[in-house]
Amino acid sequence: MGEVPPLLKEDGEAFKIAVLIPSINNADELDIVLSRLDLQTYPHFEVVISDSKSKDHTKEVSLKHGATWIEDPSRNRADACNFALRQMDHDLVLFTDDDTIPPLDWVEKLVRWFKDPEVGAVGGPNFAPDEDPWGAKCADVAFCTRFMTAGTRYGAKPKGILVPIKHNPGVNCAHRMANLRQVDFFEPGCIGAEDVVLDAKIDNAGHKIFIDPSNVMPHRRRRPFIPYMKQMRNYGYTRMVANKRWPQISTWSHTAIGMFPPLVVLSMISLIVGLVATGGDLFPPFGLERLAIHVPLTFVALHVGISWLGAAIGTSPHRSLSTVFVAPLFVFLAQWAYGQGVIKAWREISKTGGSAGVGTQIDDRERTA
Repeated sequence: MGEVPPLLKEDGEAFKIAVLIPSINNADELDIVLSRLDLQTYPHFEVVISDSKSKDHTKEVSLKHGATWIEDPSRNRADACNFALRQMDHDLVLFTDDDTIPPLDWVEKLVRWFKDPEVGAVGGPNFAPDEDPWGAKCADVAFCTRFMTAGTRYGAKPKGILVPIKHNPGVNCAHRMANLRQVDFFEPGCIGAEDVVLDAKIDNAGHKIFIDPSNVMPHRRRRPFIPYMKQMRNYGYTRMVANKRWPQISTWSHTAIGMFPPLVVLSMISLIVGLVATGGDLFPPFGLERLAIHVPLTFVALHVGISWLGAAIGTSPHRSLSTVFVAPLFVFLAQWAYGQGVIKAWREISKTGGSAGVGTQIDDRERTA
């Protein structure tokens, strides 16, 4: 692949482009990201690292690759991005995380669309890298299953070359700086779903957001089971907090999944009570005891069947006989953990209102300084 010439604005001047990566205590994986950015087919960009006072060698890694390193005093992703953005004078800003493996044409395939002045923002799907372990690929299949993901869009891959969309994940997207300035960047103190809130602001301002289904970003998934469930629990918590503060991004499915853990507990109680009442007979005469046994078992069968179907027709490139087979387990764990996060948010919101969760970033890894 040869080097791509600079993208020019209407006045003939080249777009000034930056890739912005917020990071904290993840130097080794950041080194991989920057190594891939060094080899991009479109080399006409600057890398900016917004480092929230890491105690590892993040600064050394950043400078080794020629990135602009900014020491960020904030404690969450939205504020870390804002701290850097307010110091930047670029025309286009690309966003990714410090645990991705950018394809060598990632920058090229994002910036090319900004030739069209109607493109306000563009992004792409993200899936687990091929080198991820089997457990992480199982998580990817569960994330990308149909029907069972509470309205999220992991791995969304619509048909078309450039497709209108309401939201792109912050791990794989690009924005015009003028639009970011117009909406005053990310919402301060937004500890989760900050990319969803930003895209809602961009959309409300009348700018068009698109997805390029071909521009896939490999993004590491958490391994089972503790990191995976912690991540999902935090997703549920932060999304509900964000929904409370910005109701325009709320959907019924984000709230409904909060009922999943209680329903599971009630179903287990019903099954146990029914089995005790019938002395372990799975097929007693029709009556309350039989309903107590068969209703929960029917729900289990439906959950497994829908999970299998959703995984089989999902978008993950890691679908295989084994990963689809265990999809019901991973979907169940995700819904259980996400629901726990929603319930935690409900409790805090009932006490503090919209200020629940404002402040330090909630994360599933030990990355805090």
